[in-house]
Amino acid sequence: MRSQADNRHPDLGAALRHLLSSGGKRIRPAVTLLTGIMLEADTERLVTLAAAIEMLHTATLVHDDLIDGAVLRRGIATLNSQWSPAATVLTGDFIFARAAKLAAETDSVLLMRMFSETLAVIVNGELTQMFSSRGIASRENYEQRIYAKTASLFELATRTAAILGEVGEAKIEAATRFGYCLGMAFQIVDDILDFTGEQATVGKPVASDLRQGLVTLPALYYLELHPNDADMAVILGGEEIEQVVMNRLVAAIRDSGAIHQAMAEAHRYVDTALGLLAEMPECVERQALGELARYIVDRQL
Repeated sequence: MRSQADNRHPDLGAALRHLLSSGGKRIRPAVTLLTGIMLEADTERLVTLAAAIEMLHTATLVHDDLIDGAVLRRGIATLNSQWSPAATVLTGDFIFARAAKLAAETDSVLLMRMFSETLAVIVNGELTQMFSSRGIASRENYEQRIYAKTASLFELATRTAAILGEVGEAKIEAATRFGYCLGMAFQIVDDILDFTGEQATVGKPVASDLRQGLVTLPALYYLELHPNDADMAVILGGEEIEQVVMNRLVAAIRDSGAIHQAMAEAHRYVDTALGLLAEMPECVERQALGELARYIVDRQL
């Protein structure tokens, strides 16, 4: 990943080093590698695939931070807080291009097609969220959003790793479903942490999605419990909400059973993922994937 900016403009190299050194869990490449090794994929092609997937993820974060106007990610300054919008967009484009190059180095046209299709799903999801998801309290809309935003890339990681393993269709489908469930659980927990975390730790305002009119699972459960809540009506109506009202709504969601209900749903996705994992060959990689699945719902940040 670091070598992708070799012999390029020095600022691109500096930007890539900054992005890769800013932390992150590297869950997507870990899932790719563990799934592929479990299913006996070629190691060299697998490492290349894992790097392509993580670079695709990194590029989406560069553009997301610019769109959101975020100045911090994981407590470290974002690229857009230091560079102009034009330079930030071009850097994201460069990383997308290098991610595609790495995907092509797997020498699989099928993997390349899946890679490009997933990128299209992510971009389409962002545009849908931007133009037609604000103020919508719908489970279907929410699930479509988090699939596009997060689960699609987890699904890509496990499906393509299984394909490199050249296993049967049943194993590929089980691996695909495993990645989907992991991704859905991961985003649900992220949405819970958006309410339960602290701004100084998260690096963005608490309930930042709700402040933008985006109704995530904790808010959906809260609305089911309190369908006539006046503060939620302000959010759904697209009106500008005062800070004191937002603070009151966040406190109400935290104190209700909505957070617990959302976490229970994340656990259900993980339980399904663990059931699918049981169909895979028994090995240390399968054990590690199980531990990773459980970590997703146990993590604090």
